[in-house]
Amino acid sequence: MPSPVSPSRRGLLALAGAAPFAAMAASARPVAAAENVCALTPQVTQGPYWFDPKLDRADITEGKKGAPVTVALTVVDGACRPLKGARVDIWHCDAQGVYSGYEGQGDDHQTAAKGATFLRGAQATDAAGKVAFRTIWPGWYEGRTPHIHIKVHLDARTALTAQLFVPDALSEFLYENLPAYKRPRARDMFNRQDGIALQGGEAMVASVKEGKDGYVLALVLGVDPAADWKDDAGMGPGGPMGGPPPGGMGPPPGGMNGRPPGPPPGGFPNGGPPRHETPTGEVRLKAIVPGV
Repeated sequence: MPSPVSPSRRGLLALAGAAPFAAMAASARPVAAAENVCALTPQVTQGPYWFDPKLDRADITEGKKGAPVTVALTVVDGACRPLKGARVDIWHCDAQGVYSGYEGQGDDHQTAAKGATFLRGAQATDAAGKVAFRTIWPGWYEGRTPHIHIKVHLDARTALTAQLFVPDALSEFLYENLPAYKRPRARDMFNRQDGIALQGGEAMVASVKEGKDGYVLALVLGVDPAADWKDDAGMGPGGPMGGPPPGGMGPPPGGMNGRPPGPPPGGFPNGGPPRHETPTGEVRLKAIVPGV
């Protein structure tokens, strides 16, 4: 099978919109999202890996390896006014596509992270509506493009549930070149193919800059202060079906946008579950690089 394309780092950074960056993350100014600053951010599914560990912290890495990232978010209302004191939760998978708190993950669906809380945390926005988290570049899992989940809470209400996306070209370079992201197979989904990414639109692709301590992903979130979001999958506040069950059973291996849980009646014809077709060569290049 042809190997995935691996363009140069310089070319990928140019495509991703990355540039030298000397300012601290807290003062990062979103570029790609600036024109949408007063638009309300689209609500999307929270996915199957949500639970609230009630961890108020800026650094959510817990020692996880990967490309260092600061996620710099600015929360505003529809009139562009910053929302002070909003609680912002973020969570995402590690470099190998594994979420904390669940079993049945990884390429072999045998990786367990029950009881873990890595790559999850919450903070309150400051007077300028800003909050910044220290984390790593998200990995990927079958059926989903790389993403970071976000919830914005106002008082006891969830005013926004969203997903932040990252430029495919830079993800491709990191996955091909950093040991933490090495996998037996290449990822099978990109921003322009992922249904949830398409639902979120271009406004949910973060702007990327290079800081002295890693990448800075910046995004402006437009929130309706009167909103009271309920997950479209009927999930309660504790996570899928009220949170991880006592036995630790995880969500579908492919996630909400992946393959359905469990084999069909009579089992799989070839002894194993089907996999998404992984694009290679020119098809992969066209999926990753805009305009080619």
